[in-house]
Amino acid sequence: MAGLFGFLNYEKEGPGIYKDGPKKHTFIVFFETFFRNFWKFIPINLVYCLFCLPVFTNGLANAGITNVTRNTARDKHSFGLPDFFETIKKNAKQAVIVGIINTFVYLLAILNAWFYFTSTKEIMQIIGLGFSFAVLFVFTIMQYYIWTLMITFDFKIKQIYSNSFKFVFVNLWKNLIVFFTNALLLVIAVALVFIFNNFIVLIIEIFLFLIAYPCFNALLVQFCTFPAIKKFIIDPYYQEHPDADLEKRRNLGLDIPEEEKTTDSDDDDDDNGVIFED
Repeated sequence: MAGLFGFLNYEKEGPGIYKDGPKKHTFIVFFETFFRNFWKFIPINLVYCLFCLPVFTNGLANAGITNVTRNTARDKHSFGLPDFFETIKKNAKQAVIVGIINTFVYLLAILNAWFYFTSTKEIMQIIGLGFSFAVLFVFTIMQYYIWTLMITFDFKIKQIYSNSFKFVFVNLWKNLIVFFTNALLLVIAVALVFIFNNFIVLIIEIFLFLIAYPCFNALLVQFCTFPAIKKFIIDPYYQEHPDADLEKRRNLGLDIPEEEKTTDSDDDDDDNGVIFED
């Protein structure tokens, strides 16, 4: 077992934190990264929005955009749309299933909330409404981890949901940063429409959403959540397997002890401990 959750069967290669990253505040680095890749993000945002429309493909869209922003956040080169579609191809089955499950859970929670909201305001109805909102809140935060765990590790769907649920509480304060940032953006967007009461403002907001928001949100998720994934999954694995995947560790920017740097990395490729995918 490795790390806080005892994750097993790591068989794919995946993300890491680059060693010599910027020393600036994370807030500054995030916006520098976003605007440096802004034009590359535009076609990805548009394709993402198109894929999100049908229920059967919204999971594919989330898997694709997660891979692009995960690599971008790690300062690794991404080919943009080619990487987007390559990730979809590799994770199609799980992505479709998870996308359908997510849609069902959201619909059920929203219907429950609506039922209790429109019911007589008695104590049990109030408790039911609160519980429905709690489910929506927790499940929304779980989305920040579901797609990264899916494309990075060889987890079964049950493991993806179970571990995502645990990360809701393990990394709570950073999860709240993502949640309330999105809530603030929504409030500002709605307020501007009501303040100006102008159809042009709504058109501008829709345009900005289509070309910027999906990657902005996905990149923010990576900046806030990936350090926790590294701390509780990747680092403990390498502590227990110090000789594993040396070349991949170099590519991920992970520290390699001096005595291990001369080890033949070709031998490590045959090790069953390969846990990441690039």
